[in-house]
Amino acid sequence: MSLFSFTDTVIRIRNRHNDVIPTMAQGVIEYKESFGADPVTSQNVQYFLDRFFMSRISIRMLLNQHSLLFGGKDKGSPSHRKHIGSINPNCNVVEVIQDGYESARRLCDLYYINSPELELEELNAKSPGQPIQVVYVPSHLYHMVFELFKNAMRATMEYHADKGVYPPIQVHVTLGTEDLTVKMSDRGGGVPLRKIDRLFNYMYSTAPRPRVETSRAAPLAGFGYGLPISRLYAQYFQGDLKLYSLEGYGTDAVIFIKALSTESIERLPVYNKAAWKHYKTIHEADDWCVPSREPKDMTTFRSA
Repeated sequence: MSLFSFTDTVIRIRNRHNDVIPTMAQGVIEYKESFGADPVTSQNVQYFLDRFFMSRISIRMLLNQHSLLFGGKDKGSPSHRKHIGSINPNCNVVEVIQDGYESARRLCDLYYINSPELELEELNAKSPGQPIQVVYVPSHLYHMVFELFKNAMRATMEYHADKGVYPPIQVHVTLGTEDLTVKMSDRGGGVPLRKIDRLFNYMYSTAPRPRVETSRAAPLAGFGYGLPISRLYAQYFQGDLKLYSLEGYGTDAVIFIKALSTESIERLPVYNKAAWKHYKTIHEADDWCVPSREPKDMTTFRSA
């Protein structure tokens, strides 16, 4: 088999699995509809899918890297000649953020006939006055900011629908000696503290689910996998994604990326007996008193 034939085979394998995420999402939905969801099952599903999707990110990174480096029918764009496969040694963070905003804005305009503006500030503390550039995979960063922009725009448009005036989404980008940080702030009303962890749960979504057949249409919201998958992309190279919300005002989403490429080491799951024991562990009762997860409606409360 020639190199080109092998590369084209790799590309076909990669493309064959393009729909894995919506397929898995549909499976989780069907499971919930058939058997319901309890805390133990939800925790096991979360553990399994985090590791499954992280492995998928790594495998697709290898497949993309090979196909872009060795050509075949899937040669890289001439405009990306400075890339090493899918890695850009001088990834311009602001440009990627602006691309993600424009893509999310087009979707928002399609759904709401309007969209919030973008206010972007950058601070290069490492090399003042220079554009912020790091060694990174632009497609990974794009995926993260695109998902965050979609969430911020949807929240902003729905929270301020009656007013007709939509506050801008503010993005601050800073580069320090250790971390590149991207903070995205919206005024979409925020979410209660008790719901923050749910936003990263594969079995939870705040939007009506789309049909799998139409999942290619890039809905503004749907399966609820945007945030957990985006967090995995951030964690893949030892970064992270965190949410901080002020209920009644808005939400800050913060992406952390390693500023030094020498520290951007793959974070991969290990499949051993310890991982297997996770599914066999008996989850005991909590040793702290836990109030109800849902607030009581005092308007319907009656004393005995």
